[in-house]
Amino acid sequence: LTCTAEHLFNLKFAAKELNRNSKKCDKEEKAEKAKIKKAIQKGNMEVARIHAENAIRQKNQAINFLRMSARVDAVAARVQTAVTMGKVTKSMAGVVKSMDATLKSMNLEKISALMDKFEHQFETLDVQTQQMEDTMSNTTTLTTPQNQVDMLLQEMADEAGLDLNMELPQGQTGSVSTSVASAEQDELSQRLARLRDQV
Repeated sequence: LTCTAEHLFNLKFAAKELNRNSKKCDKEEKAEKAKIKKAIQKGNMEVARIHAENAIRQKNQAINFLRMSARVDAVAARVQTAVTMGKVTKSMAGVVKSMDATLKSMNLEKISALMDKFEHQFETLDVQTQQMEDTMSNTTTLTTPQNQVDMLLQEMADEAGLDLNMELPQGQTGSVSTSVASAEQDELSQRLARLRDQV
C-alpha cells in the first residue's frame, strides 16, 4: 500500500491522457471532413465516402475515449476515498499494483476490464457506485452505419455549396433533400395555378 499515492496519480494521469486522445480524434474527424469536401468538389464520391466513414469512426472513438476518461476519473476519486477512510483491502491493493501497464497501453478494452475490477472491489466494500454503460460495444467495429455516412456526405456537400447527386452509385437518382425540394416546388406551382384561375 506504500505506492498508493503514486498509483492514484497514475489513475488521474490516465484520465487526462484519455481525454487528450479524445481531442486528437476530434481533430482527425475535422481533417477527414475537410477531405470529404475536396473529394466532392472533384466529383470523386468513392473517396468522399471513405473519408466520411473515417470521420464517423473518429467521432465514435472520441466519444469512447471521453467516456472512459470520466470513468477512470470517477474510480480515482473512489480510490482516494477508500484511502482516506482506511478501506484499502489487500485485494484492492492487488488490483492497483497490476494497473500501470494497462493504463499506459491506452487500450480501451483493457482499461474497461480494469475499471470493472476496481468497481467490483468498491461493491464488496459496500461503497456506493453506479455502473456506467459499457462503452466498448462498438469500439473495435470497422463498419459504420451507411445512413450516417450518407448524412455526413450531404452535410459536407451543403457546406461546400455543391450538388451531391453528380455520381450516386447503383443508379440512384436524386437525394432525399432534392426530392423534398421538388415536391415543394410542385406544390407552389399548383397554388399559383389555382390563384390564376381565381383571378
